Amino acid sequence: MARNIDVVGAVILDGDLVFAAQRGPGRSMSGLWEFPGGKIEPGETPEQALKREIFEELSVEVEVLDRIGTSRHETDSVVINLTTYYCTLRSGAPELSEHQEIRWVPKAELHQLEWAPADIETVERVQQQ
Repeated sequence: MARNIDVVGAVILDGDLVFAAQRGPGRSMSGLWEFPGGKIEPGETPEQALKREIFEELSVEVEVLDRIGTSRHETDSVVINLTTYYCTLRSGAPELSEHQEIRWVPKAELHQLEWAPADIETVERVQQQ
């Protein structure tokens, strides 16, 4: 039976630009694009987890805004429940650590990147809004 993992993702906005991060070498789905984030630890709210993960991954602080939605992505061994939120940068400039590339992408061009399967539904939601 597949185990459930609850994760959060940040759709970081700067005007009409959306932050995207490319998964680094040696990670599953290397080379695919994603919204940064990660697992919710026991005792954390989704918002706390998102702030922690973004600081760990990018060395920036974000303000968590509206919830976008939750999507479910299943593999043979795991079910990922991804809840995404709109965010804005509060302090710092994103730095590479876990990703091989980061970029700000116009909302209308998000579909041009090759996204990790769990993030595709969020890309579609963001482009429709």
